[in-house]
Amino acid sequence: MDVVKVPGDRKDHQVFVYALSTCGWCKRTKKFLKDNKVHHEYVDVDMASPEDRKKIESDLHKWNCHAYPAVLVDGKKLIIGFKADEIKEALGLR
Repeated sequence: MDVVKVPGDRKDHQVFVYALSTCGWCKRTKKFLKDNKVHHEYVDVDMASPEDRKKIESDLHKWNCHAYPAVLVDGKKLIIGFKADEIKEALGLR
C-alpha cells in the first residue's frame, strides 16, 4: 500500500487519513493537517491496488464508514469528512 508520510512538529497523536486523490474535501483535510504541522500519514484509496483497496474498505467497514476523507486518530476516533473543529479538538490544537 502506498502510504504517504507527512512530517510535522506535532507528534502527540497517531493520525491516518483515508482519502481520494480527486476529492476536494480530502485535499483540504490534508492541507489543514500540514498547515498545522501535524505529523500524519495518508493513503489515496482510489490510487491503491485492488487488493489494498479491499483491505482498506474492510478496515473502514469496521467503523461503518463509507465516505471520505476519514481521519483516524490514535486508532480510536474516526472523523468522517472535513470537520476542522473536530480535528482540532481530537488533536488538542488551538
